Amino acid sequence: MGGYPVVTWNSYSRAQRLLPPKYRLAKDLPHELQDRVNALPQSYRDSPQAAVLFEAMIDEATDDELGAPPISVINEVTNEGAPPWEFVYTNQMWYGEGVPPPDIKNLKSCGCVGRCDPKSKTCGCAKRQHHHLKRYIANNTIPKTWNGVPFLYDAKGSLQYSEVPIFECNDFCGCDEDCPNRVVQRGRRYAINIKRTEFKGWGVFNGPKRIPKGSFMGIYAGELLTVEESDRRGALYNKFGRTYLFDIDFHYMGAVATYSVDAYHAGNFTRFLASINHSCDPNCEINPCYINEANIEKPLLTVFTTRDVEPFEELSFSYMGRIDDDTAKNAKKSNDAVYAECHCGSANCLGVLFS
Repeated sequence: MGGYPVVTWNSYSRAQRLLPPKYRLAKDLPHELQDRVNALPQSYRDSPQAAVLFEAMIDEATDDELGAPPISVINEVTNEGAPPWEFVYTNQMWYGEGVPPPDIKNLKSCGCVGRCDPKSKTCGCAKRQHHHLKRYIANNTIPKTWNGVPFLYDAKGSLQYSEVPIFECNDFCGCDEDCPNRVVQRGRRYAINIKRTEFKGWGVFNGPKRIPKGSFMGIYAGELLTVEESDRRGALYNKFGRTYLFDIDFHYMGAVATYSVDAYHAGNFTRFLASINHSCDPNCEINPCYINEANIEKPLLTVFTTRDVEPFEELSFSYMGRIDDDTAKNAKKSNDAVYAECHCGSANCLGVLFS
């Protein structure tokens, strides 16, 4: 037009795929603030000002969820001013050595204009989600009436079925930011309290509003590691009684884990779910979600509620996955410190954190 090439969304999107993908390296994790705070006297770290600083750190690090309700630090049990300054607060994934960059060249995207229609016959993302739902429809995990309505979210953005891989629209899609298939990437919508408990250390609690079933709470963020590095770290974590490792080994992958997420050195409030907020009757669950990644072995680990959560109720998930009769039979104690006694208090408590 007028001697200049016309730039369309499709041409722009194709050009962007040719560029190197943007991602963060674990070796570049910033830790200056943590080092400075840990060098201060214990009296400061046990003061109310430490909680103010911790909340400020969270606020500064979460510019990717603008408009989200606050995250508060509360301690009415001990003299600790804030949780340990041992990690960088982030909602992002940081790639460890040996982990390949995001695969965007093979990423399927849609060319929809405006909001995606889940009943569309041409939406590439609807087709991709439906392709991965076929097995669940076939084995009645998802009812056959769901066939042809592939997006897993309802009109309010609530997840309708858990334990099923989620495929959201991505950066190369033509649809708008308020597309109904962009729930995880729009971020957290509920207030969170990081609160000191009497017996379980720092835990995660709901704020003043009731959270409906199927609500997105956060990404289990941290370092993305090879399983070899994860095993090496895990042996150390088991000895001193805390682990933040989560192997990416969902059943549909059909093999042992290739990668693992470690939230020890980097993570957000969900890391406290992994460290002590186990429950044998949980109200949250981890679901795999793919956005800007075509590699089926590298989904985001996303936390959704599995039932309504009352105001100020503790958030938790099961370290052993869905608890059934086989899980109960395999529950056993170990000499390693990480295999601690469970204090969830539920009626069906197995007494241990890991099986």
